[in-house]
Amino acid sequence: MIPIVLIQLVHERFVQLWDSLRQLNASEYSRPCRNLSGGTIGQHVRHIIELFHCLEAGYESGILNYENRKRERITELDKDYSISLLEGIYERLRKPNRVLLLQVSGNGQPQELISIDTNYYREIVYNLEHTIHHMALIKVGICEVSGLELSPDYGVAGSTIKYRSTCAQ
Repeated sequence: MIPIVLIQLVHERFVQLWDSLRQLNASEYSRPCRNLSGGTIGQHVRHIIELFHCLEAGYESGILNYENRKRERITELDKDYSISLLEGIYERLRKPNRVLLLQVSGNGQPQELISIDTNYYREIVYNLEHTIHHMALIKVGICEVSGLELSPDYGVAGSTIKYRSTCAQ
């Protein structure tokens, strides 16, 4: 089964994300942000969810392609629905590792697929880092649309948090 430390890392970040989203109102969640080039917090949450859904589908089929996303607009607009999707993703993470084939388009051309060997645990790590990256952008949006106070570690990579703690000593 999945290493407990990996589940804990995902849980810590998802809790941060869930807590921040619960404190936003619907308008803040879906409001275009100047500092996000007109994007919304909801669009960034949707993107996080989409990649985890791709991983789930790839686990079942053995072939993972992050470019084949559904892009469900409701996740951009309904924060409670998005939170429930994130909770479900977290609950379904606990699977045994398995080999996957990652497919990416060469030069953006779908007919030029490049296939790369990977595995489920490696892709959870990728999705976790991807989530942290988008949480950094979500933090920019939250600062623009609300007065919500976020943790200084919100949207910051684990390696940066460790580095900062060694600098502070």
